[in-house]
Amino acid sequence: MIIGGSASQKLAANVANELGDVLCPIETKKFPDGERYIRIKGDIDKEITIIQSTGFPQDENLVELLFLIRNLKSLGAEHIKVVIPYLGYGRQEKRFKEGEAISAQLVANLIESSGADEFVSINLHEDSVRDFFSIPTANLSAMPPIAEYIAEITEDPIIIAPDKGALGFAEEIAEILGCNCTYMSKVRLGPDKVETKIVDVQCDFASEDINSIKKDSKVNIDSVKGKEAVIIDDIIATGGTIVNAIGILKEQGAKSVDVCCVHPVLVNDAVLKICAAGARNLAGTDTLKSDVSTISVAKIIADVLR
Repeated sequence: MIIGGSASQKLAANVANELGDVLCPIETKKFPDGERYIRIKGDIDKEITIIQSTGFPQDENLVELLFLIRNLKSLGAEHIKVVIPYLGYGRQEKRFKEGEAISAQLVANLIESSGADEFVSINLHEDSVRDFFSIPTANLSAMPPIAEYIAEITEDPIIIAPDKGALGFAEEIAEILGCNCTYMSKVRLGPDKVETKIVDVQCDFASEDINSIKKDSKVNIDSVKGKEAVIIDDIIATGGTIVNAIGILKEQGAKSVDVCCVHPVLVNDAVLKICAAGARNLAGTDTLKSDVSTISVAKIIADVLR
């Protein structure tokens, strides 16, 4: 049995369709004073999967999730898998400055203490968040469906990570597609001057045909000129890093620039800024609801639930 929270109802329906499972309806609303109301409408199974992202509005979606978990336990559910495609507060997994709250740890504690028996997420910003749970956890990769999307919109792509932290995503997609990848690096030239450049890397996945993989061939990537560049990142929030990357790729003579991400947070006119910078396409997955959430993660969720 699948239950979709307010933030992930369409995704939950798609997962249920993939599995041929029952999608249990719920009623959720706000009282005039802002408090949440949750009701399960129908009989429940012993084993249940809740799908609910906790993105904006984070507090409301998190509280709804906690109500769902505890309510289902009190109604007789014996095993509850909690799938949180995007984990709000998950980026504060440690104290970066003295006195800060470790919000990811508290959120994990709340989810587990409410009655969750398993936790599943997609491309956590830091995999170490799983250490805050004592129940079984899984951190899925959205790169396969993103790679499938890239194969549909490009013929000869080069995958670009906007910084070294995202290089793992670029490498994973490059291996799937059998194409090249690289990343951008910031080099400080002085107290007030920073240069971002495309780094030459050794790639094990070079191929003229993106549908074949030649792992034994190594190609030094020194230019994006004339190529279809695809920027990949896990989260795009304000879009500042992406806009900068698009500008550099355009200056280097890229034939086109497409932008993909797992979690399209996209605040403060990020979509407008990215498109105005020259992105041909902008796409994210449906871990969050947005105008660009065109890549579904339903299948990878369904596969792990099987």
